[in-house]
Amino acid sequence: MKKTFIALLLLAAGSAFAAKPVTIKGSDTMVIMNAKLAETFMRKNPEAQIQVTGGGSGVGLAALINGTTDIAAASRPIKSTEVDKLKARFATLGVGIAIARDGLAIYLNAANPVQELSLAQLRDIYTGRITNWKDVGGKDAPIILYSRENSSGTYTYFKDNVLMGKDYSPRAQTLQGTAAVVNAVSKDVNGIGYGGSAYAKGVHFAKVRKDDKSAAYVPTLETVRAGQYPISRYLYLYLRAAPNGDAKRFIDWCLSAEGQKVVTDVGYFPVK
Repeated sequence: MKKTFIALLLLAAGSAFAAKPVTIKGSDTMVIMNAKLAETFMRKNPEAQIQVTGGGSGVGLAALINGTTDIAAASRPIKSTEVDKLKARFATLGVGIAIARDGLAIYLNAANPVQELSLAQLRDIYTGRITNWKDVGGKDAPIILYSRENSSGTYTYFKDNVLMGKDYSPRAQTLQGTAAVVNAVSKDVNGIGYGGSAYAKGVHFAKVRKDDKSAAYVPTLETVRAGQYPISRYLYLYLRAAPNGDAKRFIDWCLSAEGQKVVTDVGYFPVK
């Protein structure tokens, strides 16, 4: 009985001093990369605990603002309204750290003969001005639009930088998560979607050109780094204040050569 009591005391003491998990919530674009980064970091630092969940950039930033996550993962810059909420609740402007770069890919079905699209054509497709593939060099068939939900940072980035702030066509089918968009396009010969370049399975990338006078490119390390691919962005981790403890150790490691290799292995691009 005495030994059992001592064992329970030791167990309780160990729990009391166990490392508090660092929680990361947000971008579905980043969730596979963040999970791999966390898994690799914890394997090398078994005393640390990093918990990763998705839900979308907006969901992650909302959790940061309401205090239910330590770190928000976002595939877009934080909005001024979100900064205002952070300031009102925590008297801080927040801290954003870019940990990777992404070429926002345009997914087409593997059987779709279209190889290139301009930014203007993508804008017209997703705002509903172009509705048939024959108008962009494809077959006489309706274009089926797949999009992310409006809590997604990818949705916001695409609207701001490709649609130039215009509304999506009401014909666009919103799906939760990039994997769902890829899956839908892979099964729909007339489908088109967009999302992180690391997710492509069973689809092909359309080459994208800035305008009719520019060359068209797919997102690669070289084209993103050279600024040739016209839809590239940074992927961020946001905190309420400067990181410390295991959060700082994790982020510092993510930005190290070892961490950036994991970023590359997953299919994204180094931040530098």
